[in-house]
Amino acid sequence: MSETPLASAAPATPSTAPSTTPETARPRPATTPLLTPLGLLTVLLGAALPLIDFFIVNVALPTIDRDLHAGPAMLEMVVAGYGVAYATLLVLGGRLGDMVGRRRLFLWGLAAFGLTSLACGLAPDAWSLVAARVAQGAAAALLLPQVLATIQATTSGKRRAKAVSLYGGTAGVSSAVGQVLGGLLVSVDLAGSGWRAVFLVNVPIAAVAWLLAARTVPETRSPHPSRVDAPGTALLALALISLLLPLTEGRAAGWPLWSWLLLAVFPFAAVAFVAVERRAERTGSTPLVPPSLFHIRSVRSGLTMIVPFSVGFGGFMFVVAVALQSGLRYGPLAAGVSLAPLCVAFFLASLAGPRLVQRFGRKVVIAGSLIQGVGLAILALTVHAGWPGIPVAALAPSMTVLGIGQGLVLPVLLRIVLSELPVAQAGVGGGVMVTTQQSGLALGVATLGTLFLALLPSAGIRDAFLAALLTQLAIVVGTTLLGLRLPRTMR
Repeated sequence: MSETPLASAAPATPSTAPSTTPETARPRPATTPLLTPLGLLTVLLGAALPLIDFFIVNVALPTIDRDLHAGPAMLEMVVAGYGVAYATLLVLGGRLGDMVGRRRLFLWGLAAFGLTSLACGLAPDAWSLVAARVAQGAAAALLLPQVLATIQATTSGKRRAKAVSLYGGTAGVSSAVGQVLGGLLVSVDLAGSGWRAVFLVNVPIAAVAWLLAARTVPETRSPHPSRVDAPGTALLALALISLLLPLTEGRAAGWPLWSWLLLAVFPFAAVAFVAVERRAERTGSTPLVPPSLFHIRSVRSGLTMIVPFSVGFGGFMFVVAVALQSGLRYGPLAAGVSLAPLCVAFFLASLAGPRLVQRFGRKVVIAGSLIQGVGLAILALTVHAGWPGIPVAALAPSMTVLGIGQGLVLPVLLRIVLSELPVAQAGVGGGVMVTTQQSGLALGVATLGTLFLALLPSAGIRDAFLAALLTQLAIVVGTTLLGLRLPRTMR
């Protein structure tokens, strides 16, 4: 599938503990330009593009299959290729932004995302589409980390709290909007473009965002940029690929030997990555992911909760897209519209988050998680009682409650993770957080999606859907308990 970060001008080293000086006593440096409202809107638009594209393909998969004769394994690769490249390179994208300038990387990322989207929309066959999706995921990894890092470096106080909350709302709403927009574009079939429109629509949006960013987004970078940690980058890529690729592709491919070999590699790659990063920080080098980041309570507790939340959210969005089209026989448009109440409720709840957090602290996250659980229970009861004749309107109550709960959780979690990060580590910290979130989304598709698809032949769509919903409900219970470890208040 989120207070107020420090804004000291002094460079912070990875081993330096964050100051607890109140933010009001630590003004943002006068030499750093402010992010204007139009600039904020621009970076949020840039953030929405890769997040929407993570999910927009879901409702278009049946049409892609018919047009390109892709088959189940190839369709999985269309989804997984983007997600794996995206998650693998996010931290590197954050580090590169710290080094060469976040505005510059943002512009490069937008241009690359527009071009790779064009390549996806013009792909003549399934393999070309997979290759273009991998490149699109890499472009998204350049683009997205710069958003949070720019917000960190160019805002402070209440403006920063509002900006981060808007980012959190954008992150959550974009996931549902992706499927709504995808359903609309496939149904309208603009000029006979069919599924290609879900990619081609990115091109003019990216062009407009590029022009706006060139005029409205200030340039920022780390005060002491460092070289890229090549061993750390390679090991992180190996760890994520060896976990995400077999989990997303293994079932569709029939669990071949390579999938088990990659899974066996994962724990060794993960341990080696941690060891290399610890050694780099101990010897005074700059690791890709400084282990000292996790000594910050807000980072540690926030990321711990983001993982299960994202797993549940990613799995839910995938399963719902399949269940509504294959089980309830909704068309792409109806399947997308059924998620509209979730989008609206999520965004409105995310806007209310800052004021609620100031008054109630971490209780907002715990309450939001409980509300999300109630929404899942209502949806499960609706599916159990009404299947297979459930109209779109009957899903609105459960989707609305779900959106309220999720909108109170994710934006606040993002704010918690960022609340004590030094400005010098804004890029890498944002990259670590978004990598965690995107890896969780991919894991959710792989785990809950695999459970749902594995149960289909024997249990049928309704019972497989119910099993996935009850599994996510169990995840929500665990997430709620993890909320008790969050800081009680946020500055």
